[in-house]
Amino acid sequence: MAWGESKAWLRGTANQSLYGALLEEAAEAPVKNGKRKKVVHPEEMPWELSRQGLLKHLINEGMNTRMETVDAYMLIIPPGSRSGKHRHLAEECLYVLEGRGYDLHQDCEVEITDTYHWKAQAEVKRYEWEAGDVIYIPPNTIQQHFNADAQRPVRLISAINRIYRHCGLNDLEQIEDAPEYRPGVKVTPALVEQFLRAKTKEPA
Repeated sequence: MAWGESKAWLRGTANQSLYGALLEEAAEAPVKNGKRKKVVHPEEMPWELSRQGLLKHLINEGMNTRMETVDAYMLIIPPGSRSGKHRHLAEECLYVLEGRGYDLHQDCEVEITDTYHWKAQAEVKRYEWEAGDVIYIPPNTIQQHFNADAQRPVRLISAINRIYRHCGLNDLEQIEDAPEYRPGVKVTPALVEQFLRAKTKEPA
């Protein structure tokens, strides 16, 4: 044969219908999508007391919805408390539904070669926010959200693109847990009400 690599490319006897599987997946998509939710009601949105804080998941890949690219949750921060501290490669935005507070952001220097390295910069930047504002989190930023009001809770809506994760870049790291985090705790209406109330001071 004319090609010098012919002895190499002719090797192998494995067969697998990979392109055929793509065609099947495309053909089945309309039926599959027809069973997915376009409207998610509050009772269908799962709660989670996570290391990042108290979350109510609005849209998530683990929920049966039509959303393919974005995950979103509501983060509730009790009066005078804070979220966990974490870092991820994907950029994120948060809409402030209720309350006022501030963010601490720490940029990271990143190097992606055969391996992935990051190093936090020394400067920590503070950003004040209140209800109606949008908080932007740049890629690979160490971040934490603080409730500056000792009487009222903060509610933030987070939206983040899940494409990074599907590209093998699920670089999510929890650096500090939210103060209220307790492993294995089931979220109940009573627990949520407890989060929304101001903490009473201990008598002297």
